[in-house]
Amino acid sequence: MKRRFAPICLSLLLLSPLAMANGLNLNSMGSRALAMGGAYVGLADDFSAVFWNPAGIAFFEKDCLGFYGTDLIPMSTYALEYQVPGTDTPITLVDAENETIHYLAGMGAYYHPVTENLVAGLGVYVPSGLGIRWKGEDMASISNGNPSINWESRVSMVTIAPTLAFKITDQISLGAALNVNYGMFNIGMHAGKVSIDQPPYMVDLGQYEEEMTGWGYGATVGILVKPSEKFSFGGTFRTQSKVQFSGEATISNLNYLGLQASSKLERDLTWPIWIAGGVAFNPMQELTLTADVQYTQWSELDVIVTDFKNISWQMIMARSGQDKMDLHWKDGTQFRFGAEYRINSLALRGGYYIDPAVAPDETMNILLPNYHYNVVTAGFGYHLNGLQLDFAVEYLMGKEREIDYRKVITDPNYESAMPGTYNMNVLVPNLSVSYKF
Repeated sequence: MKRRFAPICLSLLLLSPLAMANGLNLNSMGSRALAMGGAYVGLADDFSAVFWNPAGIAFFEKDCLGFYGTDLIPMSTYALEYQVPGTDTPITLVDAENETIHYLAGMGAYYHPVTENLVAGLGVYVPSGLGIRWKGEDMASISNGNPSINWESRVSMVTIAPTLAFKITDQISLGAALNVNYGMFNIGMHAGKVSIDQPPYMVDLGQYEEEMTGWGYGATVGILVKPSEKFSFGGTFRTQSKVQFSGEATISNLNYLGLQASSKLERDLTWPIWIAGGVAFNPMQELTLTADVQYTQWSELDVIVTDFKNISWQMIMARSGQDKMDLHWKDGTQFRFGAEYRINSLALRGGYYIDPAVAPDETMNILLPNYHYNVVTAGFGYHLNGLQLDFAVEYLMGKEREIDYRKVITDPNYESAMPGTYNMNVLVPNLSVSYKF
């Protein structure tokens, strides 16, 4: 088992920028939209429209300023057991819970009607971000007995989106946003150990850490159609965004082998296409029902290549095959549903959606886990003279995943997987405030 953990840990380095998928994606922007299950493409009538469907802002008749803050709280467990041959009693190597940590994110947006039919705006938001931190003492058995090794990932991306929307008729609008994306992440883990031909014969490589940042560009376009007061539908297309990451990686004890302990590195990652369609229906004046289908082309993340700038690191990674990885991700489709019931100035909301796992067992690991989620949402809002206050909470229930250690040992397709039993739920409380003037 220990011989397997060094390449397993090294292979994790190539996964770090992929944390924008699945449960590590901020699937909703704005408390009203989130409370309605993120089924908002066919409605898109508040300050979060720059994310969901920029065509929605074309119907704004007043200046609008809005802010949104959210707190992602992951709750995860990981257990690794090893069945000793010839016995019926498994040995528990790891029984861990993640440290409680808060990952803060948010959004700010401003819109201004330029003419009767043209509205301009600017949105700044965090569409992706999360992470995990494990207690070092819980992970000591896979850190060569060292409880001080830091096992942690922290990933986020910030989007700056200038936006224009045009109302073609009183029923049809078009909108577009330029997405300027800034990505960043930190990751830490045990680097494994290697055998050598002289005392001490085995060298613990110690702590691996990586810090990277990068820029990328893309666009979002949308259409919104309101054929009647009771019915609207919309569609949104978000282009690919190629982010060029650069930074530095370190392996604390690599100098014991006479090698440089750090290396500059570069890695290009393309965030995939997102296509969404949605409808909104008002069967009565007080009630709004919404439904969305949202598709992400995650299969674009098939092979990830890392360019280590240090010559020694290049040779090591190329020789071990860790300078590239086949991910075999699949496309994901989410189905989302929401409802809002208004009582005078108060609105009550609820929603549900399904977020399927897009990564196979072959790439599962403890720093960037991937789950099939069933998600419930709820919230309320209060409106007073142009001021809108909204609160929502989202709870993601992950389906348990189990990776058999025997597959990791014997099947080369599982070289990038960490064996064990995984569970994760995520609690996401959030608050929005906006004002039209």
